Amino acid sequence: MLFYLSYPLPLFLPCEYLCFPFLDSNFVLGNAQLPHSYPVVYCSDGFCELTGFARAEVMQRSCACTFLYGTHTGEQIQHCIQKALNDKQELKAELLLYKKSGSQFWCLLDVVPIKNEKGEVVLFLVSFKDITDAKTRMTESWKETGREEQHNRLTGKGFNANRRRSRAVLYHLSGHLQRQNRANAKLGKGVFGEKPRVPEYKVVSMRKSPFILLHYGPFKACWDCLILLATLYVAVTVPYSVCFSSAKEEGTPSPRSPPSACDLAVEILFILDIILNFRTTFVSQSGQVVFSSRLIFIHYIRTWFLLDLLAALPVDLLYSFKVNIYFGAHLLKTVRLLRLLRLLPRLDRYSQYSAVVLSLLMVVFALLAHWVACIWYFIGQQEIESNQSEVPEIGWLQELARRLETPYYMGRKIGGPSSRSSYITSLYFALSSLTSVGFGNVSANTDTEKIFSICIMLIGALMHALVFGNVTAIIQRLYARRFLYHSRTRDLRDYIRIHGIPKPLKQRMLEYVQTTWAVNNGIDTNELLHSLPDELRADIAMHLNKDLLQMPLFALASRGCLRSLSLNIKPSFCTPGEYLIRQGDALESLYCVCSGSMEVLKDGVVLAILGKGDLIGCEVSCEDSVIKANADVKALTYCDLQGISLKGLRDTLSLYPEYAHKFTGQIVHQLSYNLGSSRCEPEVSER
Repeated sequence: MLFYLSYPLPLFLPCEYLCFPFLDSNFVLGNAQLPHSYPVVYCSDGFCELTGFARAEVMQRSCACTFLYGTHTGEQIQHCIQKALNDKQELKAELLLYKKSGSQFWCLLDVVPIKNEKGEVVLFLVSFKDITDAKTRMTESWKETGREEQHNRLTGKGFNANRRRSRAVLYHLSGHLQRQNRANAKLGKGVFGEKPRVPEYKVVSMRKSPFILLHYGPFKACWDCLILLATLYVAVTVPYSVCFSSAKEEGTPSPRSPPSACDLAVEILFILDIILNFRTTFVSQSGQVVFSSRLIFIHYIRTWFLLDLLAALPVDLLYSFKVNIYFGAHLLKTVRLLRLLRLLPRLDRYSQYSAVVLSLLMVVFALLAHWVACIWYFIGQQEIESNQSEVPEIGWLQELARRLETPYYMGRKIGGPSSRSSYITSLYFALSSLTSVGFGNVSANTDTEKIFSICIMLIGALMHALVFGNVTAIIQRLYARRFLYHSRTRDLRDYIRIHGIPKPLKQRMLEYVQTTWAVNNGIDTNELLHSLPDELRADIAMHLNKDLLQMPLFALASRGCLRSLSLNIKPSFCTPGEYLIRQGDALESLYCVCSGSMEVLKDGVVLAILGKGDLIGCEVSCEDSVIKANADVKALTYCDLQGISLKGLRDTLSLYPEYAHKFTGQIVHQLSYNLGSSRCEPEVSER
């Protein structure tokens, strides 16, 4: 049976269809347009695992896989395979093959010719299935089942299963080849990966007591987050409880309410925090992590102990145990607000994150408005208590009481608006004053209120400039890359219009700019790394090019040689249909395909299909000679490549002559396709 496929095959055959849907299939694709040799243009990973040969060793050898033949491979079946290829006919057969290690295995071979839309056979699909185990069981049961029955079972069911696998491969190919990929396929790669959590200071091989906590450990990080939440809770509740403690509800004096469970939990947390700080490491001025208990004790006593002790005074705990406390001692809880100073050095490290900065600014603005609202209510309450004469009541609380029809009476100590209404009105005044000049419906009437309003307006102007200025800068930072992209695209379109670039070339230029921007987000790596020292740049280059430097070709190179090579590696990117190299061009680099798939063409004939990990280029000699490419290299999909400059490679090899001899000997066998050779690679000798 012949399968008809559109040709040329690789134009619509991306890497994922070559490698993923039938990754476990053992097959090779041979070029049927080159008679007698029928070179392999692609081999699957499953075939490489089955035979032990690397892809570079299989490419451009005959798809009959004569390099797998050995002494016990039947001559008749060899002749049948070659005849099927010459006659472009289908074949199914059973034969004994040899792996690279020399071990034998029985194989079900299936040869299927593939035609294009013109009816020409352009490819051979040769699939292999290891039946060694079945063959062993067959030999053991040969006497029981009989030769004829066993032969029918093998050539029937066994071959049918293998044929179904081959058909599945072909259906994957033909089904995709009839759907042409669009050039503007959306790239979904993430640029920014999740960064590992690196401690502020690292300690290597340091012995410490099990009762000493690391200041950068995960437990301390979680504990700091818990203390942060407790501090924010204090920043909200303490001003409210202090300023509204004398509020009256329902016309009856309200005694001080018992502390809530949250208040008790916060005090306990602050007390435990003091204990833990006595057992937590710190960084000395010399940059060393201090583990000594005595030094930790002295350092904490000299720095934050007094502030933490005042913040941890157990006022609510003593009140809950019926201990009489002077009411003024309740005001000491305001000292806990000083713990906010401890947060400033820790929050500074997050200033590079726009979302964190924006959130912190909003939290600070909300806290400031809350504090202003509490102070505004406290001033109004003091104006009421100090006004005992018959002078008209002009304070903002008296004005609010008249509007709500809840007047003060009995010496202005009972009545008036509820605490809820008073706080909401105070918060409304605070926000309107901080964000604007106010609306006048809640205004300052007394001298004290006017002085406070003036101060709030000045603070509001400063906060308006700080908060909203930072918000504007953050938004501009978020859209800076987008503005730069649109600017470059606009410049490119103007250049195309001025110079009259034809439409096909214009489309290729725009597509290249769009796809490369999606990959690197417009970052110029060379300019970014230019200011770094050579030592650091070499380490970064080794990390970025580790896929290429970890190939077997560079396994014997020293670290110094690899560092020198990494500085001569440059990334490349090709869009579908773009030519990386054209026939007759001077070869300037040795390329490694990092992702995507490419095809090697010569006079319209497909010579090879390249995928991830394939190496293309030419042999490298010590002489600085020009080598011309013998074929075209064209991208089938979006391809990422890494190229080593041949000039830089020769210079590096001249510095490391002990590795140069090994490199020149291995490069011939590591190339998936040799663009500098005038003929296909010779077959390996038969066993």
